[in-house]
Amino acid sequence: MVLIYTLNGLYFSAFLFLTSLGLSIILGVMGILNLAHGSLYAIGGFVGAYLIGMMAQSSVPVMLLGAVLGAVAAAGAVGFILETTLIKHMYRRALEYQLLITFGILMLIEDSIKLVFGGESRYASAPFDAMGSVEITGHTYSTYFLFVMAAALVAGLFIWWVMTKTRLGIMLRAIEMDREMAQAMGIPMRSLTIAAFVLGSAFAGLAGVLVVPTTPAVMGMGMDPLIMAFIVVVIGGLGSLRGALLGSIIVGLTRSFTVTYFAELEMPLLFLIAVIILIIRPEGLFGQK
Repeated sequence: MVLIYTLNGLYFSAFLFLTSLGLSIILGVMGILNLAHGSLYAIGGFVGAYLIGMMAQSSVPVMLLGAVLGAVAAAGAVGFILETTLIKHMYRRALEYQLLITFGILMLIEDSIKLVFGGESRYASAPFDAMGSVEITGHTYSTYFLFVMAAALVAGLFIWWVMTKTRLGIMLRAIEMDREMAQAMGIPMRSLTIAAFVLGSAFAGLAGVLVVPTTPAVMGMGMDPLIMAFIVVVIGGLGSLRGALLGSIIVGLTRSFTVTYFAELEMPLLFLIAVIILIIRPEGLFGQK
């Protein structure tokens, strides 16, 4: 059973990795503490559930591909609208302004989701059911869980390639390291900050659409992932891909085993881990000093 609990922890880590990676990109490159990030996750969940319901008679690959593309596009489009209308005024503003505005955006998106999709829960378990299960050490384990882990790994490799091997990634890293110097060198700040916000929003939408085959899309579904993603960023370090990966694994495995054996200690233990790391290494495990 230890292996199954470990796999469950890695499955939860996959969602956290995608969500926290988007949050880390936005916070690291743009310096915006985005409380609305969880709502972008919810957009991915609701759009994904809607599209899966529409394509329920299609094959699993077609169903998942359509839902993922639609959810990622929807979250990215909302991110673009938010950045070009509201977020762009928050650069270099005090933290309390960022918190106030992004919390207001969170409430606005929540109400918009309710207006578009209604207040009822949406279920989209067709991919989960169709993929079936496999035998692992004598225990039945969902194939969809393994698929999600693989999808998160592919997404992580993609963002690693973008950030380390492409001109876009190099410029984004330059902005993250020294915004003033990057601007003095002629890097197009405006277009890149938009790209960073859209990319972060798209990753939140991807996490949302991948979760709905196992968990219904409900109002407020983005709050818990948002809190967990902040813990991951604190543990792993701001703007670090390795930090997001390791932080997600630490949180996912801790949550899996704690829920199994000491359910009431889940959140206190996670916050304790974050506090200890902040005391020992304030910038996080892989953050820049």
